[in-house]
Amino acid sequence: MPDRSNSKALVLFSGGQDSTVCLAWALERYEAVETVGFDYGQSHAVELACRAQLREEVASAFPTWAPRLGPDHLLHLTELAAISETALTRDVAIEMDENGVPNTFVPGRNLLFFTYAAALGYRRGAGTLVGGMCETDYSGYPDCRNDTIQTLAKALSLGMGRHFTIETPLMWIDKAATWALAEELGGPALVRIIVEHSHSCYRGDRTHRHDWGYGCGTCPACELRARGYAAYMAAKA
Repeated sequence: MPDRSNSKALVLFSGGQDSTVCLAWALERYEAVETVGFDYGQSHAVELACRAQLREEVASAFPTWAPRLGPDHLLHLTELAAISETALTRDVAIEMDENGVPNTFVPGRNLLFFTYAAALGYRRGAGTLVGGMCETDYSGYPDCRNDTIQTLAKALSLGMGRHFTIETPLMWIDKAATWALAEELGGPALVRIIVEHSHSCYRGDRTHRHDWGYGCGTCPACELRARGYAAYMAAKA
């Protein structure tokens, strides 16, 4: 099989703000881009329902990107919820644990996501995996750290006998800069798509509309997204 690692990327696409910006980033750079999402029994599973609409909106608004956007894949990892006692897989209050990490942390989630994505990428000829992990504006999740991600990239390459690169374009920028990157990549049209169609709220709330999009407005994901949007707008003023 020919090495197409420099021309084809597989984006971990949850349906959220960060993964949508990463999708645009990849479409701007690679000849072919596919997406993969994961149903792991998350309580905010509404994010999965946003994915198809987001892909359609991006393809419609950006005709130069549309031919590069390939198939979407949805993988089921529901056993992750069965072995996790977290606020994203159980109906419990969001709080900090004894290690100072919020109980929204799902142990092993990103490790599994990239491992499954690499297995899919192996078959699909995609040697580049793209994820929206960030070590700047984040909740302290250990599997979002750059060292974790790049060490995993080495392990995947060794274990599969094929080189894999993991790109994390948001790793060193905050949420305000993520909004600005969306505008840089796709102008106001992409920002509008993210506001209207992406989902970040841990509570799965799509009933309350804010300037930055839909959500409960009080969970950590909503607060982070709102603060970033406010800072982004203030910088534009």
